[in-house]
Amino acid sequence: MILPALFFYLFAGICVASAVMVIVSRNPVHSVLYLILAFVNASGLFVLMGAEFLGMMLIVVYVGAVAVLFLFVIMMLDVDFLELREGFIEYLPVGLVIGGIFLFELLLTVGFWVINPGVSKTITAAIPANVSNTEALGLVLYTKYIHYFQLAGMVLLVAMIGAIVLTLRHKAKVKRQDINVQNARTPDMAMAMRKVAPGQGLSDADAAEWVK
Repeated sequence: MILPALFFYLFAGICVASAVMVIVSRNPVHSVLYLILAFVNASGLFVLMGAEFLGMMLIVVYVGAVAVLFLFVIMMLDVDFLELREGFIEYLPVGLVIGGIFLFELLLTVGFWVINPGVSKTITAAIPANVSNTEALGLVLYTKYIHYFQLAGMVLLVAMIGAIVLTLRHKAKVKRQDINVQNARTPDMAMAMRKVAPGQGLSDADAAEWVK
């Protein structure tokens, strides 16, 4: 039991330290790298708990997709974070109040947290012993908790649509595609014959109409 305990304290300590560095780091790229390190150590904690499927999913989904996407977006957009920090002092009192409320809730949770003696009896159906961890998780998730799983998917879908609607901006000078106009086009509308005399070109008005 000494070796698993050592690995637990190692993964947990690095995970907590990485989470703190995500917030403290001034460079956003360094924050994302510390976030990846926190995810990797959290995955190690899942493996120690016997939930290797969740640990691998944390590596594949969060480290391999989400965190790398954050890193690419930060590096490509080149956001001026100095400009974003200009109003830091103005919103500092509100932030301190909200942080104090969260700290008070955490202290209440840690101070009065106890393990329910009947927590081991909350599982109504026994999981078969001859199945893998992944199969056991699927049997529970897609049978007893299928409605909660579908509800979570709907919440994420609504959040994604809301984010698209709030951030979508149409530019006035950009030509937009109109399916009805495209379907109503005829050969006469799509092609125009112009007779150009030798040595002469189209006038500006004719050229603009032809391009249109």
